Amino acid sequence: MFFSFAQIFGWLINYKYLILFPITIIEGPIITVIAGFLSSLGALELLAAFITVVLGDIVGDIVYYSVGYWGREKFICRCGKYLGLDIERIKKMERQFKKRGRLLLIWGKISHVFGAFILVSAGISKIKFKDFVIFNLLATLPKSAILLLIGYYFGQAYVSINKYFDYTAIIMFSLGVIAATVYWLIKKYVDKAYKIE
Repeated sequence: MFFSFAQIFGWLINYKYLILFPITIIEGPIITVIAGFLSSLGALELLAAFITVVLGDIVGDIVYYSVGYWGREKFICRCGKYLGLDIERIKKMERQFKKRGRLLLIWGKISHVFGAFILVSAGISKIKFKDFVIFNLLATLPKSAILLLIGYYFGQAYVSINKYFDYTAIIMFSLGVIAATVYWLIKKYVDKAYKIE
């Protein structure tokens, strides 16, 4: 996390949604949990917090998509090697997005671990922006609601809030391990199915 909990709490209590929106773009899930906790204390309105974190999350996703869409060749040349991307992999990925793009977007959003990779890949593959936003929104709504409610119902005791962040981290880590396994199996299948002779 870029900022300390004390800083974030202070900013949210003083500036409310004006600061919640940009911090959600940067931090995402953990800020949603904090917003839920502050809603339980009456510092934020739950519905307004929900709308704000959903909008912030979607804007953050659009940034990732834009990096891939507008910086396709530059991105592959500069950062592709760190992500295991090259032109051939991009071609395979484009075929997968054409076949299963919607499912990949929802899976990437829910898994969180591979979210940034899939969002950038969606931009590189140039999937329709409207589809990108719609299917990201479909995954973001329940995810944000769950994280907000975790903060609202399990964050009642300020002293023990870190414990609940740990629970959230464990849940996210477990989902990440499952997502990594599924990703590995899909990648293995795709590499085998689209192996270039």
